[in-house]
Amino acid sequence: MRPSVSVILPTYNESKNLPIAADRITRSLSDYRHEIIVVDDDSPDHTWEIAEHLQEKIPQLKVIRRLSGKGLSSAVLTGMGAAEGEVFVVMDSDLQHDEKILPEMIRSFYERDVDLCLGTRYAKGGSTGKWSLARIGISRFATFLAKGLLGLPVSDPMSGYFGIKRSVYSETKNSINPRGFKILLEFLGRSKENLKIEEIPYTFQTRMYGETKLNNSVIKNFFLAILDIRFGKWISPTFLLYSLVGASGVLVNLVGFLIAELSKFPEVQTGISFLDPFSLSVFFGIELSILSNFFLNNYFTFYERRYSGKNLAFGFLLFHLVSMVGILVQMSVFHFIYYSIFKQWNGPSELTLKFSADILSILTAMASNYFLNSNLTWSKKPELNS
Repeated sequence: MRPSVSVILPTYNESKNLPIAADRITRSLSDYRHEIIVVDDDSPDHTWEIAEHLQEKIPQLKVIRRLSGKGLSSAVLTGMGAAEGEVFVVMDSDLQHDEKILPEMIRSFYERDVDLCLGTRYAKGGSTGKWSLARIGISRFATFLAKGLLGLPVSDPMSGYFGIKRSVYSETKNSINPRGFKILLEFLGRSKENLKIEEIPYTFQTRMYGETKLNNSVIKNFFLAILDIRFGKWISPTFLLYSLVGASGVLVNLVGFLIAELSKFPEVQTGISFLDPFSLSVFFGIELSILSNFFLNNYFTFYERRYSGKNLAFGFLLFHLVSMVGILVQMSVFHFIYYSIFKQWNGPSELTLKFSADILSILTAMASNYFLNSNLTWSKKPELNS
């Protein structure tokens, strides 16, 4: 007889937590025909092998060991593709999702006919448990962005604990991004119809074994997921993310320029006609923004291809070299706009005219910087990372 509920557990290095989680889920769903599908990304700690041994005790447990195509969202989709139940439940195997709410989650589908039910930390009765203030702040900010940009009608769109009807999965699966950050975001953001949703509060538990997998790559993938769902039909989310870093560089550039101007940085003669007089204030702003953009792109936009250790200096040098074209573009454009056009105007102060010319020159240089740095500096993962 086919199970009515399929619980999908994506795993990576959860060999100590999985046996406890599987046992708790089995007990919690003892009144329902169910299956547990473990989708493991070839964990170095052999989580998949532990799962296979559990099949002797829990015959309704299935194991899928993936040797390629890794990632949390794609693992969940792999499990859903193999599931036989009419309701799919996605939860972590690290014991942080409270299995005690599983029966109520299942009842919401069969008694109240909801399309999607999620465990929430932010509705009345829910809690983030023993999270630090920093992690609460990050989660709240991510929730604010997700709800604001995507218009999601739930209190906890970042939840990794939810149930969904097979029919909703079937209607939406072809539009889901398997590289997305949070699979719940994908279903909420890409569903073609208004879903009937229910939320069940729970307290986020403390991980018993292992460490949280939150890092810069996870944060970056969250931003990519939001941008892809919201703007992916029209423009590359990676380009948008790179542009956000570039926008921060504009601010750094302008702040550096103003600091230098207020500090009375001089203008010098280089002997190059189209650059003279050479503004050291503009040059200082440029250098400050290059430094800022490199570190933000290296540890955020291109985190998986980042430079580290002894390669960090090489990466910065390459970034700086390919950005020299952008520097020449900005300096030339600034010189042309300010000295050939703006300086002929009467009225605005010298600082106002220079500041306006600098903004225009920065925007022009951004285009050349993006092309060169995205295609050369981070074209592939550094081979000598330490």
